[in-house]
Amino acid sequence: MSEPIVRHYRKKIGICFIMSVLIGLSCVQLQTGFAFGDQTLRYGSRGGDVYELQGRLQYLGYYHGLIDGIFGWQTERAVMDFQYKFGMTVDGVVGPKTKNMLVRATPGWQASGRAATTAVRTSEFSQEEITLLARAVYSEARGEPYEGQVAIAAVILNRLKHSSFPNTISGVIFQPRAFTAVDDGQFWLEPNELAYKAARDAINGWDPTGGAIYYFNPDTATSAWIWSRPQIKRIGKHIFCM
Repeated sequence: MSEPIVRHYRKKIGICFIMSVLIGLSCVQLQTGFAFGDQTLRYGSRGGDVYELQGRLQYLGYYHGLIDGIFGWQTERAVMDFQYKFGMTVDGVVGPKTKNMLVRATPGWQASGRAATTAVRTSEFSQEEITLLARAVYSEARGEPYEGQVAIAAVILNRLKHSSFPNTISGVIFQPRAFTAVDDGQFWLEPNELAYKAARDAINGWDPTGGAIYYFNPDTATSAWIWSRPQIKRIGKHIFCM
């Protein structure tokens, strides 16, 4: 076989080898990549990622509490037990390494209940819609407790499912006289990362309001009608109601 032909086949073999390696790496990434979001989870964290964390830890037998999306002492203890068993730094904090190890250790885990809706619900909304939701959170509730910020997003999402409101995020937010921040222009302030996190937690199933479709600040509310709505709870400066 002539030298040019040999070089030709060596080149083709080299390309095939590189492609095989890349495909192999892609497969490994698909198998070992985690479904969690990118936030670090620790004591006090809440939301869809905590549902998944608790579900995977329960699957492995480390967590025996209620899967409620709240990172309390039982969840922290289970994380530390898992980290110890798998030779990791035992700090009770769930960062990328712990998440990745959890996914590797639970290949047969299937989400159920509220954890099962996390990825599906997140994919229901475009990035533009998530940004609108974060803008609403920031403009209506910046300075409120984090739970109160999630609550604002939850109210908007609850309206999506209610027959009395539009069935899109933009429709709900821009419905005439629905939100003070839209009327006075504060809605267009740039939301911070906490507002985005609150929007994602609400999308992933955390509703601190218990299903509310209205809220108001009792110190500034001028509408007699809003006071007639059945009240559910108060979070920060806002009362949430039906």
